Amino acid sequence: MSAGILSIGTELTRGELVNTNATWLADQLTSVGFTVESIETVADVRGHVVDSLRRLAARHRVVVITGGLGPTTDDLTAECAAEAAHTELVRHEPSVEAIRRRFVAIGREMTASNLKQADLPATADVLPNPVGTAPGFTLALGGARLFFTPGVPTEMKRMFEEQILPRIAQQAPSDTAQNHLLTFGQTESRVGELLGGVEEAFPGITLGYRAHFPQIEVKVFARGKSKAEAQTLADAAAAEVKHRLGDIVFGESRDDSFGAAVGRALRAKGLSLAVAESCTGGLVGHLLTVVPGSSDYLLLDAVTYANAAKTAVLGVDPELIRGHGAVSAECAQAMAEGVRRLVDADIGLSITGIAGPTGGSDHKPVGLVYLGIATRSGPSVVKERKLSGDRGRIQTMAAYLSLKLALDFARSTGETSGREG
Repeated sequence: MSAGILSIGTELTRGELVNTNATWLADQLTSVGFTVESIETVADVRGHVVDSLRRLAARHRVVVITGGLGPTTDDLTAECAAEAAHTELVRHEPSVEAIRRRFVAIGREMTASNLKQADLPATADVLPNPVGTAPGFTLALGGARLFFTPGVPTEMKRMFEEQILPRIAQQAPSDTAQNHLLTFGQTESRVGELLGGVEEAFPGITLGYRAHFPQIEVKVFARGKSKAEAQTLADAAAAEVKHRLGDIVFGESRDDSFGAAVGRALRAKGLSLAVAESCTGGLVGHLLTVVPGSSDYLLLDAVTYANAAKTAVLGVDPELIRGHGAVSAECAQAMAEGVRRLVDADIGLSITGIAGPTGGSDHKPVGLVYLGIATRSGPSVVKERKLSGDRGRIQTMAAYLSLKLALDFARSTGETSGREG
């Protein structure tokens, strides 16, 4: 069964906001079996909104609309819905009371303009908003059922999960399944090459790819005669994908993260970690500590940005820095060994480099980074990498590559080879 998504808001068409609502809704609708065939964005222009509603209603059985339910004069969605459905706006008194209670709860006085949010199409059924002032609503238009939600993502998601999804789930054909595999370490084109022929080997499977720097997500979508058959097919194809991609696969859920994968590997082996960061400014620590429970393995994240901090905190010899520079394999090794020794961790990681946009030279260009790892069980290892992109991309890639050293060490049960410059 086909579904459409309409996002309403001039701030979207002007590029002032990123339309994350549409992406999230498409994923949710696809996961329950709908085929999302249209995703449209329209400005807050009455005629354009009415035309979009009527066109999408003629093409789909379910349409989810977000935005334009606020209290200001440019919030026209309810009026446009009434016009498209050839009905009138009426004030929904229970929604007035709900809005008033919401303002009391947050200690603010409700303004007269907020009453506008309770003016809804006469033929609509109200979808209460438990986390905001604007109620949503649903109405029939032609052969379609339209669902209207606020544009605020937290409000939209809550309304979709609690009120819209239960109403539409039974309409979706229960014959699809989708597995998600998260990867790091290869480009999107290379991942696609490695998976050549998988769709032919598993009829009913469609592979999709989503690049979210520096990760590549592989979506294994299956359609079968039943939900169970589709899931069996998706699982079999996903197993083949994992076999072909090997250790670049780190997660099997869209909610997973690279930091969480590293944490699981460290926890499974009972390994502790200490980190010394320079050019990444704490990003490695952030990737780890954004995951609950990271205190099980992360003992220290030291942002030793200045040379004096590298010496005072990590014990890096100032003569080493004068002789080789702070951005050098020698400094990275000393930083990794120093931070590991400082808290007696099983693993010490270090990053030093030139993230740019200035500070580079012919000998040491912007994007040059050194990644160090020191462990209890073997000699320290230093990797040299020359990264490209702006400052943010260089920092992000350097942080991921550093964490990959820890992940590989944990997966290999703690064996490393000699130092590489």
